[in-house]
Amino acid sequence: MLKLDATDRLLLKLLQEDSKKTTKEYANKLQLSTTAVYERMKRLERTGVIAKYVALVDKTKVNRSFTVLCQVRLVQHIKEFVMDFERAVFKLEEVVECYHTSGDYDYILKIHVADMSAYREFMISKLTVLKHIGSTQSSFSIKEVKHTTAIDL
Repeated sequence: MLKLDATDRLLLKLLQEDSKKTTKEYANKLQLSTTAVYERMKRLERTGVIAKYVALVDKTKVNRSFTVLCQVRLVQHIKEFVMDFERAVFKLEEVVECYHTSGDYDYILKIHVADMSAYREFMISKLTVLKHIGSTQSSFSIKEVKHTTAIDL
């Protein structure tokens, strides 16, 4: 595990807020040289602390604001069924997050679609046709209270 100093943590905070700034802008905020900031960023990338840079899309602007949390129970929790399900769910573009969980259900999926009708179509034609699904339970988001991709360091 890479040891992060206070400057690394502050740099990561700044990058999580806006990774489109120039190295010079980060250097000014950190009171470091541009070269020092560049080298820190490269080290964080090389060691995998920074996995990738992405654009965060406003789901309301692309007609995907209907958010569903769907719990899935497999008929049997054996390796073959787990691996089959995980490979299949990875290909479902509507699913933006998938967690293998403990408890009554085996997985929790976070799904973004246009509306209830689109979710019904997704369930009928894509999700429930997957092998080894025993049952599902869906919860629909009423309001997004907090959403962040930043990890507090």
